[in-house]
Amino acid sequence: MSLSPDSALRRALMLDAVMSGACAILLLAGASALAGLLGLPETLLFASGLVFVPFVALLLWLMRAASPPAAGVRAVIAINLAWAASSAALLLSGLVDPTPLGTAFVIVQAAAVLVFAALQIGALKRTASLRAA
Repeated sequence: MSLSPDSALRRALMLDAVMSGACAILLLAGASALAGLLGLPETLLFASGLVFVPFVALLLWLMRAASPPAAGVRAVIAINLAWAASSAALLLSGLVDPTPLGTAFVIVQAAAVLVFAALQIGALKRTASLRAA
């Protein structure tokens, strides 16, 4: 099923793309500098930046599609929820020993991702209800 264009959905996808793109650049370019400040392994930070690249491409593709497929939007929501859960699991696992700034960094980015997911869920529901009307 494809969705009719909805500005709220496009804005939610665009906001996610902009923030995820900024995080990708920050993590890819600054992993070594951030590692010491955050107390997180440089390889983890760099790999996280790499993960953002195809995700941002997916967001941009969905945002630009005349009728974004609902399955694609649901995939983005699932990825966002998985990212937030993985962030919490990382902090609770004991596998890393972040600084207080590192803990705050992980919590804030996970909370932002949850906000993106909530915006996308709301926009998806709105788009579906507009389509049904």
